[in-house]
Amino acid sequence: MTRYVVVGDLMTDVVALTSGPTALASDTRAVVQISGGGSAANTAAWLAHLGHAVTYVGRVGADVLGRAAVDELAEDGVDVRVGVDPDLPSGVCVVVVTPDGERAMFPSTGANAGLVPDDLPSELFTGPNHLHLSGYSLLNDGSRAAGIAALRLGTQAGLTTSVDPASVGLLLERGAEAFLGWSTGCGVLLANAEEAQLLSGRSELAEAGAALLSTYGEVVVKTGASGALWFGPGGTTVHAPAVDVEVVDTTGAGDTFAAGFLPTWRAGGAPAAALAAGCAAAALVVGRAGARPPR
Repeated sequence: MTRYVVVGDLMTDVVALTSGPTALASDTRAVVQISGGGSAANTAAWLAHLGHAVTYVGRVGADVLGRAAVDELAEDGVDVRVGVDPDLPSGVCVVVVTPDGERAMFPSTGANAGLVPDDLPSELFTGPNHLHLSGYSLLNDGSRAAGIAALRLGTQAGLTTSVDPASVGLLLERGAEAFLGWSTGCGVLLANAEEAQLLSGRSELAEAGAALLSTYGEVVVKTGASGALWFGPGGTTVHAPAVDVEVVDTTGAGDTFAAGFLPTWRAGGAPAAALAAGCAAAALVVGRAGARPPR
């Protein structure tokens, strides 16, 4: 049985669902909720929710938020392997969601940046497991060595591998060329349209996906309401439409897409079927507030 090993960030999300445009220097009414977050942890939680064996690997602070975040993931059915940082606090992200479901995120990385190669349990890097790496592990200076080590261990052990670039903002800071170098040889890139354009230097998505095949075995480009595209060897391109759903909050949509896509792809399903599974999973999260499965 395939076990999904998900490495990366674990956050506590403070989500504000605003009633309208932000009134600077004044008040904007909002519904505020606190829930689990973090790109990697979200994918792990949804994989477990969808019935798959999954282990999350990351780092938290020695504080109440860290303990609560670990307990929540464990209650969701995830095997949690975390290092506890004695100095850095657990990660927190403030998410401001506009009435149309779009969001702006304000992360405080905290202990996630302290992830080190020694936090990676060697026994997990064996076949037939799959490694999924959140790009935040590569984009944050402190955790980069651990992210690179995870990909190296996975590749050496013959695991299938995937990476999500995670953040256009951080990609702009670090540079596309650097990210491509850190993740070269990864089996599948799961990028949104902006990330694919930035990493490839191409504005047309067809050209962007094809160009990125020089770095990754396969490329998936998530296009929001338009669905998703798959690019494979020989220039083959496949499209799947998004599921029609009333959007409440897009937080975690890409993370949940990965949890739907990867098992079908890993089982040898056709690209169209894997894309459809990813889009169906994403529809489950965008129709409600927060990035995690219902409890």
